[in-house]
Amino acid sequence: MTIDHDDLIKSIIESIDRIDNLSSSDIPNVDLYMDQVTTFINKHLKATSRYPGEDKILTKTMINNYAKNDLLPPPVKKKYTKEHIVLLIFIYYSKGLLSITDIQSMLEPLTERFFESEGDVNMCSIFDELFSKDDFLRESLKKDIEEKYSKSLETFKDAPKDDEDLLRLFSFIFMLGYDVYAKKLLVEKLLDTYGDLFSTYEESNKKEKKKKD
Repeated sequence: MTIDHDDLIKSIIESIDRIDNLSSSDIPNVDLYMDQVTTFINKHLKATSRYPGEDKILTKTMINNYAKNDLLPPPVKKKYTKEHIVLLIFIYYSKGLLSITDIQSMLEPLTERFFESEGDVNMCSIFDELFSKDDFLRESLKKDIEEKYSKSLETFKDAPKDDEDLLRLFSFIFMLGYDVYAKKLLVEKLLDTYGDLFSTYEESNKKEKKKKD
């Protein structure tokens, strides 16, 4: 099989352009039952799945496990708020990279401080602020992919002609995988080094709640 290099990189870039992130305004303003939550998220994030027609982005079991592991505040009268859905989306984007423990370390201080916050900063405003940088992240990602692909085509110049495509495709995949590996290490390092900062916010918020009570 011969690889059409122009077609390959074009299809990859087009797939990135098809990623359509939600904003908090896309999330219903009414509280939802669990079935409605799974239906909403599976519908709106299915394009990010490897097999959109088969994979489930979110199931009832997942939601129950997230609540059990303190990643998600309990529902009120079996209903989930807009901020619950925001947290579920954060978890979805994080779980392919981080362990449940690391996700908990990262999200718990935020939920303690900003979940159902009456101030200007709440889970929805945090969500919108992060995804407001979507265009920048998308363009940076496309540029990075194009550069890695170009570099991969420079590898194995002395390989037999019949093996060039295989080896250079492997080189491209390895470069992308190494990038993910290095960034995973970086995120873990940040959580390990600055975990006390998250803990400080969490403890401070708990003390404030006790004072109010």
